[in-house]
Amino acid sequence: MHQASQEVFKIEHFVVEGLHCPKCIREIEGTLAENKKIKNARVNLSTQRLAVEWSQETDNALARSEEIITALDNIGFKAFPFKNANISAEEDRVSKSLLRAMAVSGFAAANVMLLSVAVWGGSDMNESTRSLMHWVSAAIVLPAAAYAGQPFFRSALAALKGKRLNMDVPISLAVILTCAMSLFETIIQSDQTYYDAVVMLLFFLLIGRYLDQKMRSHARSVAHNLMSYKVSKASLLHDDGTTEDVAVEMLVPGQIIQVIAGDKIPIDGKVVSGVSDIDTSIVTGETIPQKTKTDDIVYAGTINLNGTLSIEITATTGNTLLDEIIVLMETAEQGRAKYVKLADRAAQIYAPLVHFLAAATFLGWLVLSNIGWELSLINAIAVLIITCPCALGLAVPVVQVVASSRLFKAGILVKAADGLERLAEIDTVIFDKTGTLTLGQPELANGDDETVSDFNLELAASVAKTSSHPLCRALIVACHDRDLPTIATTSEIREEPGMGLEATINGLEVRLGNREWCGINANYLPNNRYSELWLKAKGATPVLFCFKDRMRSDAHDVVQWFIRRKMKVILLSGDRKDVVEEAAEELGISRYKHSCKPQDKIEIIERMKDNGDKILMVGDGINDAPALSAADVSISPSSAAEISQNAADFIFQSQKLDTIVRAYQVSVSSRQLVFTNFALAAIYNIIAVPFAAAGMLTPLIAAIAMSMSSIVVTGNALRLNFEKLYKSHDA
Repeated sequence: MHQASQEVFKIEHFVVEGLHCPKCIREIEGTLAENKKIKNARVNLSTQRLAVEWSQETDNALARSEEIITALDNIGFKAFPFKNANISAEEDRVSKSLLRAMAVSGFAAANVMLLSVAVWGGSDMNESTRSLMHWVSAAIVLPAAAYAGQPFFRSALAALKGKRLNMDVPISLAVILTCAMSLFETIIQSDQTYYDAVVMLLFFLLIGRYLDQKMRSHARSVAHNLMSYKVSKASLLHDDGTTEDVAVEMLVPGQIIQVIAGDKIPIDGKVVSGVSDIDTSIVTGETIPQKTKTDDIVYAGTINLNGTLSIEITATTGNTLLDEIIVLMETAEQGRAKYVKLADRAAQIYAPLVHFLAAATFLGWLVLSNIGWELSLINAIAVLIITCPCALGLAVPVVQVVASSRLFKAGILVKAADGLERLAEIDTVIFDKTGTLTLGQPELANGDDETVSDFNLELAASVAKTSSHPLCRALIVACHDRDLPTIATTSEIREEPGMGLEATINGLEVRLGNREWCGINANYLPNNRYSELWLKAKGATPVLFCFKDRMRSDAHDVVQWFIRRKMKVILLSGDRKDVVEEAAEELGISRYKHSCKPQDKIEIIERMKDNGDKILMVGDGINDAPALSAADVSISPSSAAEISQNAADFIFQSQKLDTIVRAYQVSVSSRQLVFTNFALAAIYNIIAVPFAAAGMLTPLIAAIAMSMSSIVVTGNALRLNFEKLYKSHDA
């Protein structure tokens, strides 16, 4: 069960700066594969994380880290150990840097375009005025390009240092050469300069780079947030009855710890004394606390609600179920590194092709004509500009922006940059039950029974009103639904942890709790389907209150919508067998599994992925976080645990599930638009590149054509705003 956790000490994690495309991944993994001491190296493009698994013979952690950092530095990447990285600060720094660069290029573009329009329209403008306009443009553009182009310049330099090419190399070349040629043309007082092309190019590309950076940042704090559920200290119980606070790392199996009401259980163990209710949502995802007594197994991270427990330790820190969930999360995240986004696939051959075309244009004109090196270079720059991947770079981001805006209006937050692409490919939907298909709120299930009269409900609610137990709160809600007041008690209400409550109301002794507490025969009205509370007043027939989780109003419609489209729909829940069977029957789901632990869900998902299934996981509990990361794409409600929201690719804010259908519809439309955008970008290059190579387009016209291709791509993406989306019958 804990095999994965035992291998953690061999794996080191690093943050790698400057990852932009799958070629970067191949460079890093290929370089590290040459090191015989490294068993495996995996790069996650979305989180910019590198996981290195060493052979057992390596034991010097510091030397290992330095070896990795040096190896990556030699190929142009900066890396540092994940545990020492201030990820949030670094993300903020990069985002602000890109935003400032985008603002500078946008400001420069707006001003230079005004000057360019004056030059273009001023047919009667004299040479002195035109020269002044060009020098003013140079004064604006050259510092702006030097500043705004830094993200591309640094990336290009790192790539060249590592003897490789990326998409930032032709961008940097185009910017530098265009600035140099424009300055040269300004000095010789030529009619043509190309300053506007420089800043327009930078502005468009920085928009895409900034959006990509912002959307990636959400994926990087999952494991960090999950670590917050770990406890650093435990109360060690000595033989003489005294307790001592010790670090969890110092505990060993066989020792006894004491956990008081309200505290988190620090480590896995077996209860040796005490009775309490335990919030086990981190393991099962169920909101209803579980009664725990002697010999029951408890897990680190779960919460002891109302009684004192003595627990015998059964696992050391690093080998608890919570640690295993963290390992599962890391493994699932690293699995996503194999996904290659559509734009990056095209980019694998784009950069070298651009350089080849530009070089061929320059040499062709220089050798086969007598126009001189200046015009040959201008033609080559025109090729670099017109083939700069502006339309290609915007093909995905512009669709993401429009799709994200459309989904936001529908109550859905998009967190993953490539989430829409993955969602469009699904053929299987896996639902958690509690908090997902249901609202995670117990409600009275047998309110129509004759025994649940107004009087009995008032009496039970009067006892329950001092308790925070979810079932007691559900009694209060049921009482309010009938507009019934609660009776004032004449004595204090006493709570027996894990059992129930006892009170005296108008001289009548009343108990509310489980069967044992109320003295109910175990065979009396057997109930294996619902959560239950019993009301026992002295001299009166006991009354049973049954509770079930409230189903989302449109859950059936949404499930059937996916089934009608020939998708596999599966229910995986940590709840009891009978409860899960009833929910599956009500929703029309034929494939389901009950009593699922986090590792069970992971195993099922991984097995299905091995069979070629593309899986959407919809869940909300802490226990669902590894499964959400392991699935091809994942969605959580806004009411979900923070760790699950961080693990998910989408968050829906409505209490209705129809938002999931709308997210899927938008993703399919977005995918079609992305393909269309790639086709438009390809057509643009097929038509424009020959003209540029033939010397029929100046850099200025090339820049206009490049900008027009971006406008066409953006206009195509805006069609998504007019798509009709699904609405459930309940809406």
